[in-house]
Amino acid sequence: MKQVINILVLSLIPISAFAQDTSANDFFSNIGKIYVTVGVLLILFFGIIGFLIFLERKVARLEQEMDD
Repeated sequence: MKQVINILVLSLIPISAFAQDTSANDFFSNIGKIYVTVGVLLILFFGIIGFLIFLERKVARLEQEMDD
């Protein structure tokens, strides 16, 4: 069991070395797509927040109807 864990950990070391590449950040900044990416993420975030508020109001209304 210990050998299996060691093999898994050692196999992930090369992957972590590739994860430190910063050229992706420079790429998005240079071509201006970072603003598009941030915009899409903000739209998704506010959409999810709006949906949760809608659900909360609906659940509160249903709970109130059940109490009556």
